[in-house]
Amino acid sequence: MQYIRKDSSRKRLPPISILIGKPRLTTVLVIGAVAVTFLILYLTRSSSNASLLCYDSSDVPFTEADALIAAEFEKTPSPLVAILHYVTSPVTPQLSLAEARGPFDILLSLAPCNFLIFGSGHDSLMWDSFNPHGTTLFLEEDPKWLRSILRRFPVLDVRIMRYGTRLSDADALLSSYKEDCWGANVTVRLKGNEGCKLALNNMPEEVYSKDWDIILIDGPRGYEASLPGRMAVIYSAAVMARGRKKPGVTHVFVHDVDRKVERTYAKEFLCLKYKVSEVGRLWHFVIPPAINFDDHGFC
Repeated sequence: MQYIRKDSSRKRLPPISILIGKPRLTTVLVIGAVAVTFLILYLTRSSSNASLLCYDSSDVPFTEADALIAAEFEKTPSPLVAILHYVTSPVTPQLSLAEARGPFDILLSLAPCNFLIFGSGHDSLMWDSFNPHGTTLFLEEDPKWLRSILRRFPVLDVRIMRYGTRLSDADALLSSYKEDCWGANVTVRLKGNEGCKLALNNMPEEVYSKDWDIILIDGPRGYEASLPGRMAVIYSAAVMARGRKKPGVTHVFVHDVDRKVERTYAKEFLCLKYKVSEVGRLWHFVIPPAINFDDHGFC
């Protein structure tokens, strides 16, 4: 599988300690203060720039300000530089303020942590900058959009992801997965599982080797029949969460649940009994690991 990523040989410096060099408690307090500032900024801009929430990279020219901020973030990947970006950028993140607050609060409480995001967008810099010392990995299916994001922020770790599904197959996949993915003598797994069309078996090795503390599903695209849809992502996120090996739970956020596929698949695999909140078009699930995952299923 081909992918594009940042230079992993460059050791990332702790964002806040660069500025103040204080103990962890002070760092946490400063990050919290910066987070509040960021949310205030987000609130004041989200309504006025709503018309600029877009996915087409051709709508967003790469400006001189973008180049300067990208260079500064490459040197010092801090939340303060992220705020500078959103001050100068004509666009705002795809999630509304209310929707973003959920994963934002969880991220601040767990960071540094392992944060896996399906899709990339105008909010990618935000998520990455508020996870100092952690792993924030984006899986993106649109090469054009990926190039646009990395041109602005080469510090981000964004990989190309290929999907073998189509939104038009959603109903058929849902009716056949128990036989193909969950039948007799079938071990529930993702890596190397070519028999289950819902199993993402071509992700980067790092995805399989880590336990992810937060998974945000905001991609791939799923608004037309020919597009991949998010069926395999939701299924695979459920498998990863239930197969977690280290202590703790997995927070899974699913965006665009106003659409039938996202809503139906989230209910089937992430389970309503694990849903803890619903804000706008975002559902939040807190999923515990399963000791005998193969025997007990999802819900």
